[in-house]
Amino acid sequence: MINVLVVEDSPVAAHLLCHILGSDPEVNVLAVAGNATEALAFLQLQRPDVITMDINMPGMDGYETTRQVMKTNPVPIVIVSSGYNPKDAAVSFSVIEAGALTILEKPPGPRHPDYHNKAREFVTTIKLMSEVKVVKRPTVAVSPTAFKATPIVDAASIASEIRLIAIGASTGGPVVLQSILSKLPKGFPFPIVIVQHISRGFTDGFARWLMQTSGYPVKVATQGEIVKSFQAYVAPDGLQMGIDPMGGILLSDDARGDITCPSVSYLFRAVAASFGCHAMGILLTGMGKDGASGLKLIRDNGGLTIAQDSESSVIYGMPAEAVRIGAANSVLSPDGIVQLLVETARRKR
Repeated sequence: MINVLVVEDSPVAAHLLCHILGSDPEVNVLAVAGNATEALAFLQLQRPDVITMDINMPGMDGYETTRQVMKTNPVPIVIVSSGYNPKDAAVSFSVIEAGALTILEKPPGPRHPDYHNKAREFVTTIKLMSEVKVVKRPTVAVSPTAFKATPIVDAASIASEIRLIAIGASTGGPVVLQSILSKLPKGFPFPIVIVQHISRGFTDGFARWLMQTSGYPVKVATQGEIVKSFQAYVAPDGLQMGIDPMGGILLSDDARGDITCPSVSYLFRAVAASFGCHAMGILLTGMGKDGASGLKLIRDNGGLTIAQDSESSVIYGMPAEAVRIGAANSVLSPDGIVQLLVETARRKR
């Protein structure tokens, strides 16, 4: 049985969340806390398997509450927010930085035509997040030895060939991406294209947060624009992102064969076809298998491929699948990935 603490100040929203969670026989709602004080008091008495956390609450908000929980009594936390509110979207990623695992849009009511699908996705994610092991004030875990798991292709031999960096991530990805981008040098000589699995409505806020906190130029990709160096492009809500051989962004609503949209594998397939040996593919933390098969295509076409290591991954799903099928040239920590990127940039110059 998975025990959940619902932290939500709206009685209507709390009732809906309890109804949705209670519809699964494997989930038990231990309690509802209407504010931070109630939530922190409850955690002194019982430890739930997972917490759903609202952002806007009277008194201490979701950000500060998450910080307190992760500092004193760490529990997996899922942010449940109205993504279409720009303020909520921006604050949500600060809460991720404070230690929450992922962000979910508040599910619609029972009269909504997509209610059952949204409710099922919500419960599935909550159950998966309950299994994640968290530690006090989690940040990106850095392995003591950056280049450790598998031998890596010599950066010097491929630096002059690389023209594009493609990155895919899911759960745990935002903080890792922030860490990587913040350590890249000004004028980094490659474009970066990114697919980050995230609930619809949060992509604009994610791109703004990533740029503000990393200091690296980040924008949501638009159809037809030509990618340029020292710029990161994030796939927009509900669209697949590809790229042509000239570096033009190609957006599509084609989800055939891909479970998610945007899909990491969709991006990687396009990158492999358009850039071949001139591409570097990086697959970061996340649940599921998205990106693994696409990463293998990049490798098979002569590109350099990296999977994040298990020690630093919040969920070692996507990179684990990449390793299993032989898609990764190397397995690295986030700091190891940065070292490779910086060295590749230095050699190119």
